[in-house]
Amino acid sequence: MDTVQIIALVTGIAWASGINLYATILILGLLGHYQYLSLPIQLNILSEPMVMITAGFMYFTEFIVDKIPGLDSLWDAIHTFIRIPAGAILAMSAISGTDPTLEIAAFIVGGTLAAGAHTTKSSVRLLMQSSPEPLSNWTASIAEDLLVVAGIWTALSHPWIFLTALSLFICIMIWLLPKLLLVLKKTLLRIKALANGHTTQQTNNSEN
Repeated sequence: MDTVQIIALVTGIAWASGINLYATILILGLLGHYQYLSLPIQLNILSEPMVMITAGFMYFTEFIVDKIPGLDSLWDAIHTFIRIPAGAILAMSAISGTDPTLEIAAFIVGGTLAAGAHTTKSSVRLLMQSSPEPLSNWTASIAEDLLVVAGIWTALSHPWIFLTALSLFICIMIWLLPKLLLVLKKTLLRIKALANGHTTQQTNNSEN
């Protein structure tokens, strides 16, 4: 791999991990297993049958959970502590064995990209819970899975296109996240107010 391909692989793995970690591991494992992609030495473990079976099981679980409003947000909250460090570790592993300085840089960049992708996904998903459209979760979940597949394929086959698209994603993410977090804060405060009102009403009813 040349420098551009390595950068695309590192950033692609990290970005995809922030959206769907198990799909990322499964895709890379299958590509390596069927020798479509020559994985870096430290990532060869992803092609091990047990790793692919485990990733496949977890992906299937997430595929189901991701379609259920409320439960998908809880899943995302828990995976804040899984996707981000895993994305950083996978990114570092992609260039493991080279200059330690580059490995640390890949770890930092990988963690940042995974965190950005995860936060954007989680915020949008949580905001969607107020949507009356019952198919919104299904649409978003399937779109995210397709995005991960397309992103990894583009990173491997057309690194320059992927890096250009990733740069655009980062710009949009930087512009969008403050707005999402502001709306998210208002939504959480509204939910808290409704919950407090419901609790107060129950207390009044009990006293009566």
